[in-house]
Amino acid sequence: MTRFDFDTAFRERAVFLAPMEDVTDAVFRRLCRARGADLCVTEFVNVEGLLRGCKGAAHKIDLAPDDQPTAIQIYGADADRLAEAAEVAERAAPAWIDVNCGCWVPKIARRGAGAGWLREPDAMVEMAAMVVKRVSMPVTVKTRIGWSFDDELPIVELAKRLEAVGVRALTLHCRTAQMGHSGKADWSWAKRAKDAVSIPVIVNGDVNGADEAETALATTGCNGVMVGRRAIEHPWVFREIRARLDRGETHAPPTREERFALCREHLTACLEERGEHRAVRAMRRYYPGYLHGLPGAGIMRRTLNTTDEAARVFALFEQWQTRGVEARDAAE
Repeated sequence: MTRFDFDTAFRERAVFLAPMEDVTDAVFRRLCRARGADLCVTEFVNVEGLLRGCKGAAHKIDLAPDDQPTAIQIYGADADRLAEAAEVAERAAPAWIDVNCGCWVPKIARRGAGAGWLREPDAMVEMAAMVVKRVSMPVTVKTRIGWSFDDELPIVELAKRLEAVGVRALTLHCRTAQMGHSGKADWSWAKRAKDAVSIPVIVNGDVNGADEAETALATTGCNGVMVGRRAIEHPWVFREIRARLDRGETHAPPTREERFALCREHLTACLEERGEHRAVRAMRRYYPGYLHGLPGAGIMRRTLNTTDEAARVFALFEQWQTRGVEARDAAE
């Protein structure tokens, strides 16, 4: 395997798969990487669970040799525990370690973790400095532009301070914590942060396709883009962005055959990872995107949502791909 060069990877208009809880597991990372994602980040790893030896947390940082380059993202509300957990994460040999300072979900942020750090920028900088000192590999931070528009948005000064304590790159979701996923991401904040620092800045938020990626990079001067929710419904977004950035081309949308092939590939890998019961149910969140635009997609989704046996699901894929959808057959 080629040795990972952090500085090169982060400065070459890379396209990142964002960390998403219960989404960006090893299975999904492989699917997205095969379709053009350059760099991936794990699901959120709770530092308390990791330090207690929780099986779930340990599984999240277990990176296979072919699961690279992947970062481990950790989150927590205590600086000492974050620094200690970073040492544990480092032993798993990720490409780098990312600290979550951007998760807006109330049960996380209200406890001071994730975007909760934005309420105390001084503490956030001190925490980042502690993490950087405890590990030998690059440390990055993913955050938002501020806690809310009711407060002074600290991101430009915060970016400079994070760089000063050794943070090697910043991923900026261009909404406030209180916005959650509502409203429009304001990429101008990514430009302001980028103009203030020399470290790479990755722009995140509303990067839903090749057009947005191209515009975001052109208007902000950022070093890369990070794709989150769009990847759940359309993993082909990565190859579409790469085609535009690398060759100025508009990649053709996925064919009918590619859509069913992805359904089979994902379900097969998910069965190995989760077992039949959990896998069949977990896949239901992906079908609306994977089957989007196909004739009879609504019937397919409704049928899959009430089918609990993997063998039956595979049989339906075969039937629908070769014969199309017939409401009578699908309901049998």
